[in-house]
Amino acid sequence: MRFMFVGDSMTIGRAGDFTWRYRMWQHLSAHFGGPHEIVGPRSEVYDTCADAPTSHVYADPDFPEHARRHLAGWGEGWQHMVPLIGDAARTHRPDVLLVSLGLIDLGFYTDAEQTAANVRLFVAEARAARPRIRMVLLPVIPNVRADVDAPFATEVARFNELLAKAVADLSTDASPLLLAARPQGYALSHDTYDGTHPSASGEHRLAGEFAAVMHQAWGIGAPYAAVGGPRGL
Repeated sequence: MRFMFVGDSMTIGRAGDFTWRYRMWQHLSAHFGGPHEIVGPRSEVYDTCADAPTSHVYADPDFPEHARRHLAGWGEGWQHMVPLIGDAARTHRPDVLLVSLGLIDLGFYTDAEQTAANVRLFVAEARAARPRIRMVLLPVIPNVRADVDAPFATEVARFNELLAKAVADLSTDASPLLLAARPQGYALSHDTYDGTHPSASGEHRLAGEFAAVMHQAWGIGAPYAAVGGPRGL
């Protein structure tokens, strides 16, 4: 089974991060119970000094190159991934997309309705390339801006409602969609390092929600446990 991570800055990570992709790779390696592969056209993390995704420095230097693959970008959202997902799916043939997108869209590019429309376009493009593809979608986790910008907080809440509706409308037996949950107890003061991007504990919590819903709905893997114990929680 081939998994592809799709996301924005929370998913690509910055130089020196573990990333929640790493936490999920650890989880799948320990609990998947069969052959699997991480696929995607990119493998870099974002270099904040160069202001570009040019770094290959992960917190764990033993994170293998083949498991670093993804389709994620700093500052990229649903509207950026719509034109990319078809080619990526055809080339890399993922069976499951693990998707965390939307915050950057709502913050800079599109309102809730426009962002939800791009979700539907994304699903259509992915299915055109891989008709039996599965997808797990994470709701937008409000960042620190939502604490002081009420209209933005309203857009986030509205989008999450529309995302849930899209998952319900678009899921099929051939190509099922799942909606992950916002991590229980997710606290910006502890689970992010800047009010937006996940810290070590946040990485575990994000990976944990993807793992939980796949296990519950599809019997994939097992309940999430931080590999090596509750490090970073």
